[in-house]
Amino acid sequence: MKQKRSREAVIEMGTEFLRDAGAESICKVCISGGGSCCISCQHLIDRVGCQKRNTSCTAWLCGFHNYILFELNLLEEWNNFWDEVPGKDFRKDETPEFFFMTKSLSKPDIRHICEAFAKDLDVLASNQIAIGFILTLREKLDRCIELTEVYRYDQTHRNIVLRKIKSLSSLFTQFNLVLQEYRLESQLTDTTESS
Repeated sequence: MKQKRSREAVIEMGTEFLRDAGAESICKVCISGGGSCCISCQHLIDRVGCQKRNTSCTAWLCGFHNYILFELNLLEEWNNFWDEVPGKDFRKDETPEFFFMTKSLSKPDIRHICEAFAKDLDVLASNQIAIGFILTLREKLDRCIELTEVYRYDQTHRNIVLRKIKSLSSLFTQFNLVLQEYRLESQLTDTTESS
């Protein structure tokens, strides 16, 4: 069923989803290391972050957030929601003040997962002597997530990409433990609900 939504309400829904998910814990590690996600945007303050969101930048996810939502099977929901928002463009927003949508965003309880990832990321940032290691890792994960969609119907190539993701993500030990627990709890919940 289509609902009338305001541009500002949609931006707030997206930022609330990310805030509730604990995304800022990851952003703090990246931004403090000079990893500004929207380099040269006039609304980005170095080592502080975004000062004025629009629909385009709210919908955009960095490689780390993309990866986490991918692992939690929430990325498709996120993308489907933002696909309905008109007027998004690279760093620009021509979204009308009001429009109609059928999708909404759930409020998953994943803050602890993002925080575990951020702790791992912080350890990696501290231990790596290679300049730009974290940013390169972020970009590699992002590219791999994109390729899973490109190879959606080509299982051979998709499996190669999934192995690459597994290799890259093996660096995140705390995250992987919490992710495993989350998946087990989700399976138990699904089993209980279906019986």
